[in-house]
Amino acid sequence: MNTNNSRRNFLKTTALATLAAVNIPEIVSAAYKPAKLKKIALSNEDIILFQGDSITDMHRKRSDNDANSPAALGTSYPFLASAEMLYRYPEKKLSCYNKGVSGNKVYQLAERWQTDCLDLKPTVLSILVGVNDFWHTLVNGYTGTIKTYRDDYKALLDRTKQALPDVKLIIGEPYAVIGVKAVDDKWYPTFNEYRQAAREIADNFGAAFIPYQEVYDKAQKSAPGAYWTADGVHPTLAGAQLMAEAWLQTVKG
Repeated sequence: MNTNNSRRNFLKTTALATLAAVNIPEIVSAAYKPAKLKKIALSNEDIILFQGDSITDMHRKRSDNDANSPAALGTSYPFLASAEMLYRYPEKKLSCYNKGVSGNKVYQLAERWQTDCLDLKPTVLSILVGVNDFWHTLVNGYTGTIKTYRDDYKALLDRTKQALPDVKLIIGEPYAVIGVKAVDDKWYPTFNEYRQAAREIADNFGAAFIPYQEVYDKAQKSAPGAYWTADGVHPTLAGAQLMAEAWLQTVKG
């Protein structure tokens, strides 16, 4: 056995692991710098609900309605963010739920909102929706427009605030990584309007805003887009951790 080679390999592996550990928080922090980061305070016995489409859903077990259930939280950022919160704040007795549904657009969230949101009475509500509101105009014959998205989203949040006036909102920015499978030049510049609309809606409703597009753009300085997302939209395991870190930076204990 070559001791020098073994040592070099060990040092290389250790350096890469250290780089990975350091880079994700730094990537996320850099993405937040252009805009003022709003944080929401977690309270004792908060009920935290993740809502959205397949990016949030990610194979969750829909028949499992228990809080803090690994199977019910799926395999993406809601699971990872929930695990970290429960680890950090055991004294707060948080309850975390994931009710994302693959393929959903805003109007489809609205169709199930009573059961999958309002009846749960969340005190913290995180929503990431919008990619299908655009993507499905390219592939599924959906005829909605940016106006449809904006109007539907505002109506959904108006309804939410009427039922839950004290709910703390977190709005995720729709994102896409160009050049990775499903995402190509046909997405632009129109898709950017959906990103901007989500940001404006977050501002209008006093929500914390997660700049996921900037997070993914910054991450590609460390590794290519296909490392972070399998098809330009759905996160890989590394991408899920990236998103969880971005989500966690919007809350404080």
